[in-house]
Amino acid sequence: MSAMALANKLSIWSLVKISRPVNLIILAFAQMMTAVFLVETNIHGQATWQTWNLYLLILATVMIAAAGYMINDYYDVKIDYINKPDEVIIGRTMKRRVAIFYHSLLNFSAIGIGWLLSPRVALVIFLAAFLLWFYSNLLKRLPFIGNFTVAFLTGASIWLIGYYYQKSELLVLTYALFAFFMNLIREIIKDIEDRDGDRKHGCKTLPIVLGFRNTKKVIFAIAIVFICSILVVTFKINNPKLYFYFAGLSVLFLIFMYKIYLADRKQHFTQLSILNKALMLAGIMSMVFL
Repeated sequence: MSAMALANKLSIWSLVKISRPVNLIILAFAQMMTAVFLVETNIHGQATWQTWNLYLLILATVMIAAAGYMINDYYDVKIDYINKPDEVIIGRTMKRRVAIFYHSLLNFSAIGIGWLLSPRVALVIFLAAFLLWFYSNLLKRLPFIGNFTVAFLTGASIWLIGYYYQKSELLVLTYALFAFFMNLIREIIKDIEDRDGDRKHGCKTLPIVLGFRNTKKVIFAIAIVFICSILVVTFKINNPKLYFYFAGLSVLFLIFMYKIYLADRKQHFTQLSILNKALMLAGIMSMVFL
């Protein structure tokens, strides 16, 4: 293999890796499930999964998310050298200007796709792109507001499907809330996991401002609000199958929270982050019963 071919291969692999493909697949899957099982049909009575608009909307959302991961890594190179030195891409296998080029290309392409669908969708995508840049540049270094921003955008990705099709508002809101709270907890867990590098570079995340134990208390408080919110909306939906499914999911969630209570090492919080994703997937699968 020539040096140029090897360099191209590394560049493509770096582009894939920096985009967090697993997270993008989960995002696309959640939006697809929302469209198929919650929205079901468009205003013309067509099944949503049979229309190109759905796939364009998912593509635009995935592109914005990928661009967000790129700009986040761009600003976090020095922090990542401390927190996860083996996973640093920018400055090693991808040049900084290349990362900015792909970030800009993905953002403008996503906004263009959004405009093809609807000016209001283009506006939502533009605002999401701006918030992701603002988060990476400033908000993530502030206590809680950075966590809230990412969680809000994750919930908004579910809400966007209902917003575009103007259907099943309560059902979509339920899962948007689910995604919001689960990601809020996950973002705070990641801050605990990354606190060493964040502290050395002047970040003021919750674990640094409040301390390790008090940050856990914040997670428990969020968990209580999360459970209460989901219970209220679930009772309004009044679907017996959903009661049983969420009851089973609640058991797993309590185990998850107990593991947070016991966790005190970096690898513990890495495992919790993975478990959080598994719980999200389990929650998304409950759409089948609706």
